[in-house]
Amino acid sequence: MTIKNQFFTTPIYYVNAKPHLGHAYTSIAADVATRFKQMEEYDTFFLTGTDEHGDKIVQAAENQETTPKKYADKISKLFQDLLPLLNIKNNHFIRTTDPSHIKVVKKVLSKIYESGDIYFSSYEGLYCFGCERFYQERELVDGKCPDHGVEPQTIKESNYFFKMSKYQEWLINHIKTNPDFIRPVQYKTEILSFLKEPLEDLCISRPKSRLTWGITLPFDEDYVTYVWFDALVNYISGIGYPEGELYKKFWSGARHFVAKDIIKPHGIYWPIMLKAAGIEIYNGLNVHGFWNVKGSKMSKSIGNVTDPIQVTKEYGVDAFRYFLMREMVFGLDANFTQETIVTRINSDLANDLGNVFSRVLSMSHRYFKGEVREPDTDIEKDKSLSLETDAKIAMGTFKQAMALCEFHKGVGAIWQFISTMNKYIDTNEPWALAKNDANTPVLETVLYNLLEGLRVVSCLIYPIMPHTSFNMQKTLGIAKKKEGYYTLEEMASWGQMNKRTILTKPDILFPRIQVDKTTKVTPNAEINKHKSQKDIKKTKALKPKLKKEITIEDFAKIDLRTGTVIKAEKIEKSDRLLKLKVDLGADIRQVVAGVAKNYTTEEIVGKQVIVVANLKEAKLMGEISQGMILAASNKKKLVLSGFDEKIAPGNPVK
Repeated sequence: MTIKNQFFTTPIYYVNAKPHLGHAYTSIAADVATRFKQMEEYDTFFLTGTDEHGDKIVQAAENQETTPKKYADKISKLFQDLLPLLNIKNNHFIRTTDPSHIKVVKKVLSKIYESGDIYFSSYEGLYCFGCERFYQERELVDGKCPDHGVEPQTIKESNYFFKMSKYQEWLINHIKTNPDFIRPVQYKTEILSFLKEPLEDLCISRPKSRLTWGITLPFDEDYVTYVWFDALVNYISGIGYPEGELYKKFWSGARHFVAKDIIKPHGIYWPIMLKAAGIEIYNGLNVHGFWNVKGSKMSKSIGNVTDPIQVTKEYGVDAFRYFLMREMVFGLDANFTQETIVTRINSDLANDLGNVFSRVLSMSHRYFKGEVREPDTDIEKDKSLSLETDAKIAMGTFKQAMALCEFHKGVGAIWQFISTMNKYIDTNEPWALAKNDANTPVLETVLYNLLEGLRVVSCLIYPIMPHTSFNMQKTLGIAKKKEGYYTLEEMASWGQMNKRTILTKPDILFPRIQVDKTTKVTPNAEINKHKSQKDIKKTKALKPKLKKEITIEDFAKIDLRTGTVIKAEKIEKSDRLLKLKVDLGADIRQVVAGVAKNYTTEEIVGKQVIVVANLKEAKLMGEISQGMILAASNKKKLVLSGFDEKIAPGNPVK
């Protein structure tokens, strides 16, 4: 029998500043994954918390003229209070100042020290106080810390070191033989690339002569533990290592959620620490990208830090959760703006989900006084009216994507089904069927399929939008108590809406957000009114003719990104196609482009291009193409679209 236990964690958040959008995303992602596993009938445990020791906490406390403990208490409470506001259902909140955590850190340190894997030595190195770690010169960018942009200080002192180098080959082998250990795959590649270089031993102490705010080493009272060695241990101390029942039950199913900037401690330090201490290695690491605000990674110094509390107050919790899960491709960077979240709400939530929910419920009340009518199976089969196949496809795609934490794909599968339902309404025209009593059995069948479709949607959206799920199910008369959920098995069979059930009248799920128009757009007719007839006669129609008009919501569905071509090859048997490797920042894509007649492989390498990043994968001349690059054509020549100055790969194009 398969043991179905799953343990999810966020990183424990550093209390040198209040929570921001990035913290909210990681916590919501772990919450969504937990809720999904519950739908798969797993026993789950979800741990989050705060990291409270180290230099930066001392500095932050001094700036506020308070003690490190009082400062940590204040900021930790902000993180704790944020969780219910985001409807996050964690099982435990750990703090590294908890006595139980300190006890486990000392136990792990003692085990590794007694095994001979910790030694004392003098060391001189480049130390970044912002990162609270030593850097090798090869890790710096133009001689500066890659995260803080400042030159590290040279520090010489005696400290304790952990023999990470001893376990380098073991870790490489573990990663290669466990393909699901680090995902998405580009971060597995990144860690293996880093491990090609000799692994330095890790300095795991700080002398109390310069830092006292930390956990004292169990084998030397004059030193405190390096903050990362302290913090990582929370994942086992938080569930009662070594003898606790929670540890025994859940540790074997542990998956950590982290942002890409802390992949090295989690992908290298932590598994080696566990191996050295004789503790089972965690199950896997899920790594996500950054949220960029105003085109840049969030930073207090440039003033683009986004407050998740303010966003939820403005747009609602479920809308915020939906936006984060839909907008970010897990593993890649994403952009947060007021415009993009409003577009998502108006297009996806109001126009798509809200519209189909309102239309179906309104028609049920108008034509059958809110009563669920039984479908005619013969008519359903004869007229191909069943939505069952489409619902099954949505459920299958959703399950597969969510199991891999590909949340955007899981949500996309639901919205594809919602789109199918809206088209089903337009095709079958229930309002026309209602005009003739002879069509009543057909109308009953159509509305029953739509109500069944809404039941499926209400179940599938639960991990992402639990409040909306519950509100839909209340209206449909199928709600469980206390915003409960349906398991995937419970929801799977088609035809569960009970006949003769009386539906309640629907509320508006997501009202459209009215956008203030600060820029006046002048209609074409108004422009033409001011032209002379001579000017108008000279105006020629565009060739080829413009395609059918689209809305801003349609355009917003296209994800355009900056890319840099890093490799190009000719494709055999084609004089038109080149196989390109395009750097999109956190991802390298293979794109097949029909530019070989205008660009040689040498000319195109290094060029910056615009990539349609969310185009469905296709196969051209036997080669996979994971996107499209944009170019202009006058029938004689293709010219690549680009930029008038250099810009980092992966940035959105608007």
